Amino acid sequence: MAVDAADRLLLRELSDAISSDPSLTETTLTVIGDTHGALTLGALAECGFTNVKVHQDALSGERALLNNAAELAAAIPTGATFEHFALSEELVQGARVVVLRLPRALEQLDQWAALIAAYASSDVLVLAGGRIKHMTLSMNEVLARYFDTVEASLAEQKSRVLRVRGPKEEIARKALGNWPRSEHHADIDLTVCAQGGAFAGTSIDIGTYDLLAVLDRVSGQQGMRIIDFGCGTGVLAAQIAKLRPSATVIASDQSAAAVESAKATIETNALSDRVSVVRDDGLSAQPDASADLILFNPPFHSGAAVHAGTSLRLFAEAGRVLKPGGELWVVANRHLSYKPALRNLVGETREVRRTPKFTVTRSIKA
Repeated sequence: MAVDAADRLLLRELSDAISSDPSLTETTLTVIGDTHGALTLGALAECGFTNVKVHQDALSGERALLNNAAELAAAIPTGATFEHFALSEELVQGARVVVLRLPRALEQLDQWAALIAAYASSDVLVLAGGRIKHMTLSMNEVLARYFDTVEASLAEQKSRVLRVRGPKEEIARKALGNWPRSEHHADIDLTVCAQGGAFAGTSIDIGTYDLLAVLDRVSGQQGMRIIDFGCGTGVLAAQIAKLRPSATVIASDQSAAAVESAKATIETNALSDRVSVVRDDGLSAQPDASADLILFNPPFHSGAAVHAGTSLRLFAEAGRVLKPGGELWVVANRHLSYKPALRNLVGETREVRRTPKFTVTRSIKA
C-alpha cells in the first residue's frame, strides 16, 4: 500500500501540532520509516513544511518516494524539498518534530528512539504511528526508556499514534554505544553483527542454517564470482568466503540496516579484503551473466504482509545475473513450492536438502 490510515492519522496529528505551534513549520521535519513517501510528501504538500529530512531503510522505498515526488510535483510548493539521510546524528540533529512509522522489530524501534532522544531538540515532539494489529504495549515501553512521556491517541480506522516527549539524552547516548550488537556462534566460528533493523538480529535464522549445512557442496572452481543475495547480516557471504578462498564475494541487500550489519560482520571476521557489501534494489547494479553462484534466502513478506510474489521477481533477477551454467542455491519454506517457478525463471532445479520446515534447491542457468 502506497498510503494507509496510519499515514493519514500521522499527517493529521502533525497538522494538529502545527495548529498549536505554527513556528514548527519554520524548522526542518524529520521523517523515519516512510514506506513509499506519503508522510514526506504530505508534510510538504499539506502541512506547510519546506524542508524534510527522511530516512527509509529500504532502497525500494527511497525510489518510490522519488518517483511519487515527480508524479506529484505540481502539488508541492515551489522551494519545498526533501533529502535522504542515513540513520545518523545528522538525520535528527536539533529536530523539534519527528514523524515515524512504527517498525515491527522492537530492536529497530529501540535504536531509532535512542537516536532521536540523543540528538533531537530537548522540546522534540515524536509522533509514532502504525496499524493497531502491529502495535504492542512493548513499543510504549521501549519509547519510555528514552522519553519522559508516551501518550496514545484514540484509535481511528484501526490505527493509532503515540505522542512522545521529554528525551532522556544521557541514557539515549549511552544506549547508542551498544549498536551494532554482536554475538559469536561457536558452531560455525563466526561473529554476527546486527543493527536494530536487521532480520534475525545477531542470531542465525533456521533457514540460513539449512543452507549453511550444504554450503560445502557448491562448486569449488577457482576465481568464482559469488553473490549473497539479500545478505541480511552477511552470514552466508562470510561463510562462503571462508570455504572458497579464491572467490570474489558480493553481499547485496536493499535494507540500509542489513548493509551496515553485513559490513560490520565482514569486518569483525577479518574478511573485508575478500567480501564487498553493496546496497541494491534486487540485483539492478549487477551486469547480465556475471555471477557463477548466487546464494539466496528469499523474503516472503512485504512489510507485514505475506507476499511470495516478491521472491518470484527476485528469482528472475538472479536468472538474469547468472552466467550460463551458473548456479542459484535457494532455501525456502517447504509450503511455498518454488521449484516450478525456479525451473521457469532460471533453469533445471533439483532438491538438495529437505527438513520439516525448509527445502534447499539448486537451479542451473540454462
